[in-house]
Amino acid sequence: MQVQTSGSVVTGDDLPGQLTALRQLHPELYACIDPQRIAAWRATLGRTLEQHDDFGDDADGGRGVVYLKAQALNTRARATGIRTLLGLAAPHGPAPDGRQPVLVDLLGGDGLVRKVCDELGLDDFGILTCDASPHMVAAAWAAGMPALLQRAEQPLLRDGSVDAVLLAYGSHHVPPSDRQTVASEAYRMLRPGGAFVLHDFAVGSPMDVWFEEVTDVYSTTGHKFLHFTRDEIDGYLEKSGFEHREVLEIDDPYTVVGATPEEAELAIGRYLLHMYGLVKVFDGRAEQEAYRWVAERAKSVFRYTGKDGSVTETELRREDATGHWHLTVPRRAIIGVGRRAAGH
Repeated sequence: MQVQTSGSVVTGDDLPGQLTALRQLHPELYACIDPQRIAAWRATLGRTLEQHDDFGDDADGGRGVVYLKAQALNTRARATGIRTLLGLAAPHGPAPDGRQPVLVDLLGGDGLVRKVCDELGLDDFGILTCDASPHMVAAAWAAGMPALLQRAEQPLLRDGSVDAVLLAYGSHHVPPSDRQTVASEAYRMLRPGGAFVLHDFAVGSPMDVWFEEVTDVYSTTGHKFLHFTRDEIDGYLEKSGFEHREVLEIDDPYTVVGATPEEAELAIGRYLLHMYGLVKVFDGRAEQEAYRWVAERAKSVFRYTGKDGSVTETELRREDATGHWHLTVPRRAIIGVGRRAAGH
């Protein structure tokens, strides 16, 4: 995949082209990049690109095509969680020089977080989308999102150059052996007062069950990754040197809208099937039957029991103003927030 941007062709594996486009179109983001780190990254880039890419093209054994289809179907499916994450990352007070704060989205994929911000009118940050998948980086540029090919554990930005670092929606793909490095690198990149927000789903949570019993079984890539624990997240933040840190839980649901209850049910099934590349669900099932199967499986997996015995489960409600039906599948994520002290 490639995209023409102001005279430059930007592809997912063309790092020099990405840097040129950033310099021309987004100089405020380009200013954060460290030339010495670029040189070190180029030395290992060839070997990195040879590694299997779960979010690559179908022809390369990835599920990137259907993943992008899911985002196109419903950009705002995860908007509630994204809005909360950005609120946690927000700087305490305006930037001293009046500039727009910069957030680096380490696992940015095709730029979903920035797209959601644009659609919702959230302009707290200028966002640089980063990803290790050339397919995702190319898709981001094709959608007009400034992006950079890099690995979360080997970021290419200067010391103290950004106001927030986000590691979300795929953090469990980072090998446990690299997780402390990612957190420490986030601390290095942050300006005083900046925040590192680490998002994942706890070991043993419904999301963990979904990945093990559904994604791993019905996708072509499988899904054998270790999720985080609260203590693990807190340990990474502490060892990285964050002067202020906390680990909390947030609501991060999937939401779809349909003209009828059945249309909403099919919409969530379609979204989740493509989101997680569950193409094996089609084996022996017609298209709509497959979507219904995924929707029913999601309703059975995503259930949360409170300390008082109350149960939070999938909710279908009609919005009086529009007559549309909103279907919400509950998810709860664990979030680590580390913030550098002002002046350090």
